Amino acid sequence: MSKLITVFGATGNQGGSVIHTLLADPVLSREFRIRGITRDTSKPAAKELAEKGVELMSADLSSVASVARAIQDAHTVFLVTNYWETMSRDTEYSQGKNVADAAKAAGVSHLIFSSLIHVTEATKGALPNVPHFDGKADIEKYIRAIGVPATFVLPGYFMSNLISSLKKEEEDSYQMVLPVSDVARFPLFDAVSDTGKFVAAAIKKRSTVLGKDIYEAADYYSPSRIVKEFTEVTGKPASWTQVPADQWKQYLPPAMAQEVLENYLLLEAPGYYAGADLKESHDLLEQKPTTWKEFVAKNKAKFSA
Repeated sequence: MSKLITVFGATGNQGGSVIHTLLADPVLSREFRIRGITRDTSKPAAKELAEKGVELMSADLSSVASVARAIQDAHTVFLVTNYWETMSRDTEYSQGKNVADAAKAAGVSHLIFSSLIHVTEATKGALPNVPHFDGKADIEKYIRAIGVPATFVLPGYFMSNLISSLKKEEEDSYQMVLPVSDVARFPLFDAVSDTGKFVAAAIKKRSTVLGKDIYEAADYYSPSRIVKEFTEVTGKPASWTQVPADQWKQYLPPAMAQEVLENYLLLEAPGYYAGADLKESHDLLEQKPTTWKEFVAKNKAKFSA
């Protein structure tokens, strides 16, 4: 009998990547049956997964009973929570707690949670307004506290975000405006292609990664390296400019401006992963993570749109 893995966010960037990687892996595809959890099982992406043999189930993370059904009989669970859906740290924490409690009650053997660092603690209170990081860090703390066997994967800065950041100017050049200096380091990550690579490694090496944080990023990139490599791949001129924080915030909706600003300031000090080295995480992988150059080459059309 194959084991069951429940994957939350089945049609999203991270959960979808996990499912597609499991289906393509010759070992894990035999070892696991997949139950994909999504709010709407009727949408095309869900139907596509169902056609590939994935059991699709809708679930509400805010409902204890719904979560319990989602992970019933599961050996492994991949959990991703979405702060931006409600923009409520309390709601996200409650949802993560619901899954952790259900995993504990069901005797799940391995909970893999998409986490992040606690920015307020890492900066000693200097950057106290990044709840989409801190809330996930609090969920990680709760999972550890109740003793669920777990591994934590921490996604880096999504390369896909740079598609909108690198704006096309006149004469086919590109410009990026940032509130940080070239000291900033972006741990760039292709979530769609690479989440599954890191999660598959965590599943295969469960005994060695229990209780550990795995950093999901290809490398640390400075703003100048980002635009330099973009030009090397596309042949298009690209540059970046630092602007004052208050000016930069005007580009964003007021409700999220301070949070996103502090998220960028984190890139300068102490760092997105508070200075953690990526080597140990890379050493777990069977396939190398996607580099920024590879991402640009693969997505040229999106940048020029």
